[in-house]
Amino acid sequence: MKVSKSSSTSKASKTAKAKTKASEVETKKIFVLDTSVILYDHSAIQNFQEHDVAIPITVLEELDNFKKGNDIKNFEAREFIRFIDKLSAEHRLQEWLPLNGKNKGYFKVLMDESADIDAMAIFGDKNDHRILNSALSLKQEKPDNKIVLVTKDINLRLKARALNITAEDYETGKIQDVAGLYTGNDTIEDVSPAVISELYEKGECEPEKALQQTPTDNHYFILKSFKSSILAFYNAAEKKLERVDKLTSFGVKPRNAEQAFAIHALLNPQIKLVTVQGVAGTGKTLLALASALEQRREYKQIYLARPVVPLSNKDIGYLPGDIKSKLNPYMEPLWDNLKYIQNQFAESSKEYQKIRDMVDLEKLMITPLAYIRGRSLSNIVFIVDEAQNLTPHEVKTIISRAGENTKIVFTGDVYQIDTPYLDSQSNGLSYLIDRAKNHPLYAHITLLKGERSELANLANELL
Repeated sequence: MKVSKSSSTSKASKTAKAKTKASEVETKKIFVLDTSVILYDHSAIQNFQEHDVAIPITVLEELDNFKKGNDIKNFEAREFIRFIDKLSAEHRLQEWLPLNGKNKGYFKVLMDESADIDAMAIFGDKNDHRILNSALSLKQEKPDNKIVLVTKDINLRLKARALNITAEDYETGKIQDVAGLYTGNDTIEDVSPAVISELYEKGECEPEKALQQTPTDNHYFILKSFKSSILAFYNAAEKKLERVDKLTSFGVKPRNAEQAFAIHALLNPQIKLVTVQGVAGTGKTLLALASALEQRREYKQIYLARPVVPLSNKDIGYLPGDIKSKLNPYMEPLWDNLKYIQNQFAESSKEYQKIRDMVDLEKLMITPLAYIRGRSLSNIVFIVDEAQNLTPHEVKTIISRAGENTKIVFTGDVYQIDTPYLDSQSNGLSYLIDRAKNHPLYAHITLLKGERSELANLANELL
């Protein structure tokens, strides 16, 4: 029988498509999620496109231990449990259930922890190793699928790879290029002396006179000509380039250009959200607190907060005393900065007494972040120190609490992470800097030079 060329081509095309489809089925991935992923993002199982997602039964057991409490991780646990309850409805969780949404895969709870390789026999009896056994059992059951364990626990990833299980970090929300993270300021060389003179005399000029392209909203510049230089700010509301003066904030003077930019942003009433990033000793917390005190008449209260990173993985509940006593060890750095500002003045001065009165009258308060959910914060300055120890969801929760006439400031160092399941790419501060840039209500400054002391600089530079 003679086959026409077009018929032969059509058959070849169908065969190729069939092979491609078969190949897609063979290489379809099944992602096994660890507890750390759920506590980081309760909606994680929706973020794996067409691939299937599985949860070991041990993860549900661990989430049961996190469902009570006021921390964000407790909220994440509760939301995930509700989602699974709604998803399963009248079905059994041991079955593959379709995830709602276009081009979504299926979901299942893994009950079987038996496989030819026993992680608990190798590493010991521990929940992490039960999760590894679930992944090993699934890999044995589904040899044609690629099984991937997704966890934010680095050590668990290493153990998985030792057992020949593909293991990955949870990538959703991660910043790919931390080294190229937005800094908030630039230095522009060879600016016309006439432009610098205009900024000095008039205080503003058209941005195109000094810049080749429209800058990011609320961006800062060091403009240099052959003989002089000036600090400038692109006003997002006025679309003008404005001069930045080195302002003193409640006795604290900026010691470099970046600190002058930070104080300008912190005192600017048009900017409601500020992030200040920098290594230890650059003055992040000090500038934020001093600027808040400088604006005490514009706001009813100043709130200071830091994420509580439990000692030895123990919650603060085991510490003696009331909530204030429990928090004091974690909040000492904030008190240190407050004492530094207070000591800029004589004990008999009005400013010294004013700070003491603000603390006594709770106009200046140190508060735990755990109790912020559900609140509406109006007419306050809210300073969150060590924000790199927050998840993106925690940062979002804090900002969403802002009411009328509220300013929120996040400070931290994205390279100094104290929590086990975050890194420089996935922490809330990096996420916020990357997402909020070029918004008219937002400004960011990266502080580069340590100003605490020459000894502190030695540690940052040499050790």
